[in-house]
Amino acid sequence: MTGSDIPSSFRLAYVPGVTPTKWVRVWHERLPGTPLELVQATAADAPGLLADGGADAGLVRLPVDRDVLAAIPLYTETTVVVIPKDHVATTAEEVSLAELADEIVLHPLDDVLDWETLPGRPAVERPATTADAIELVAAGVGVLLVPQSLARLHHRKDLTYRPVPETPESRVALSWPQAEEAPELVEEFIGIVRGRTVNSTRGRAATPQRPTAKAKEKAKGKRAGTGDGQGAARHKPAGRKPSPGGRAGGQSGKRGKPRGR
Repeated sequence: MTGSDIPSSFRLAYVPGVTPTKWVRVWHERLPGTPLELVQATAADAPGLLADGGADAGLVRLPVDRDVLAAIPLYTETTVVVIPKDHVATTAEEVSLAELADEIVLHPLDDVLDWETLPGRPAVERPATTADAIELVAAGVGVLLVPQSLARLHHRKDLTYRPVPETPESRVALSWPQAEEAPELVEEFIGIVRGRTVNSTRGRAATPQRPTAKAKEKAKGKRAGTGDGQGAARHKPAGRKPSPGGRAGGQSGKRGKPRGR
């Protein structure tokens, strides 16, 4: 893309646990003249940031208000339980909700999972943030259910985690303000996260491709077929080859004579 109408930069919001590094790297390779600015936001604040124009697009957690924001779901995260390394549940590869029935399950105010009923026993007070809840888990106060990326983000040497099937899951999406047509740089980033090639026609004109040697040779043969003897011979209808003796049908002279009586 060239021209004075190109925005000077692209602002990408992202929420905790989401790692935009690989997409940012591709951006810098494809659009080295257009800086990409990363804007960190909480999961709760990210939709409002996009709606107010604080970022051009964002990697957010669903759901979002589809009347205000467009969204392309990217992936769904596994939900895990964060536990101390000496917890009995560490002996299993995964933990069921029934096994958490007697546990104090912490429920931070910034929880991103949509629970109908939180498993286990509630804590006396809800932690303000996931980071606070992690500290309580380390202190032996309870356990915490979060998307796997948040368990990795808040990694501690004295804690570990296990997958918990049949729990709410968090979906991550690329989102931007609703419009009849996505802005050009948003389309560029959509192409990157969807794995489109640099010459994709979606969102911008494709780069003209030079004909290959094979294509040139094929075109040359077609032109030759309309103007010289070599081309005419090439397009001559196929017939039976004459036999070595010069007679049609590949039969010998003896076979062609009637047998005497």
